[in-house]
Amino acid sequence: MLLLPSIAKNSLTHLRQRKVKRRANAKNSQVDDPSIGSWPTKGHLAIDCPDPTQEEAARDVHQTRGVFLARQDRWAELAHEIRIAEKARTLTPAGMSAAELLSFGARSDVVLAVEHALYDGHPPRGARLTCGVEALENMLLEAVPDVVLSTVVAQAHMDIAWAWRGTGSLRQVPTRNREAFDAHFDRAREILDPFHTSETNSPILAQAVCTLHGAGKATGNRLTRDFETLIDLDPRNPKHMRTFGSLLSPHRFGSHEELELEARRTAARSQEAWGAGGYTWVMFDALPQDDVACAHLDLAFFLEGLHDILARNPDQHTVNLLAAYCAVAIGQSTKGLDAADHKRRRIADCADWIVRTHMKEMHPMIWAHAGHRFDNNFRVPSARHFAEAGRASGIRILKQIFERELEMGQHITFTDEGPVAQASHVETMS
Repeated sequence: MLLLPSIAKNSLTHLRQRKVKRRANAKNSQVDDPSIGSWPTKGHLAIDCPDPTQEEAARDVHQTRGVFLARQDRWAELAHEIRIAEKARTLTPAGMSAAELLSFGARSDVVLAVEHALYDGHPPRGARLTCGVEALENMLLEAVPDVVLSTVVAQAHMDIAWAWRGTGSLRQVPTRNREAFDAHFDRAREILDPFHTSETNSPILAQAVCTLHGAGKATGNRLTRDFETLIDLDPRNPKHMRTFGSLLSPHRFGSHEELELEARRTAARSQEAWGAGGYTWVMFDALPQDDVACAHLDLAFFLEGLHDILARNPDQHTVNLLAAYCAVAIGQSTKGLDAADHKRRRIADCADWIVRTHMKEMHPMIWAHAGHRFDNNFRVPSARHFAEAGRASGIRILKQIFERELEMGQHITFTDEGPVAQASHVETMS
């Protein structure tokens, strides 16, 4: 059995408690709170906040399965199930890879233990930070050489590397932490070296190879080539395109010219899956914080991509993601640069048609993350308060969108068919 330091169990318990708090706040009920918003209204608004959402439930199934198989040391079975998921390109409703989720679940005990120990950057005296990953390494030594299991262990090393690295600027990272970051990435690279994506046709291997670029040791041409391979292998997974765009940002390893060029090339290669949406996904995370990228954005192409994404993938996770992105991540990031702010306002206006045409339920956690521009490095101190903030933000935006109807005293109820406006004398759902 894979033996872990006791801190792993404490970390997972902590995460479960956070999930319980979040669900206590965002349970499957209707939001109808006239007090939330910037002005009083005559009508009211009601919308479901399901918990778990369809996307969360789908992700939990695969991730929990990965956790279970790893804890039972059923590694061959794990590798087999990942291969089946990869061959079928099994995705959650919002496009997350089932194989990726199985892999994450399998290494999560080990990674969470280290993350917990390093939470404040200073591990407690005597913390056994290498115990879990050493157990994974021993498993790899005892197993028949296998690309799937090798990828799981390599990804664990890279996850642990980022736990050591933290979220501050490089100048703020202590020498010990930087050395640990480099060592774990070097080991991940060593594990993956014998395998080639051209021979395995494996998206999780291709993703692991792309993750290596996070260490900043590869040239731009190599980064682009590796992400092209990954996106071609798994074109319906938008996460790859978003990560590609983030790494091509001038704030990381690219330039504005490269970002624009590769967004267009990605749209052309993924047209069957996303229409113009490939351009939108690659530009997605660069725009909120980059005035130059926003000013030079092909706005018509980006807006066409929004329509194409929802035409092909109208699940409520994606609807909430795009609505919150437009209204909050983009709409609340104007900085006074006219060329950029004009395009941000045009994108923010899209929240209106997205909500009116596609929205049926609210996902508070997505709206909360939009307030932090979907920053993966943002640490949530209280999941409950975070969800409450997202709920308040989402309701405020919805009330702005339906301001005219609410001022007329109409009741806005979100149904399985979308939002419905009813006169005040018509009884709404309770």
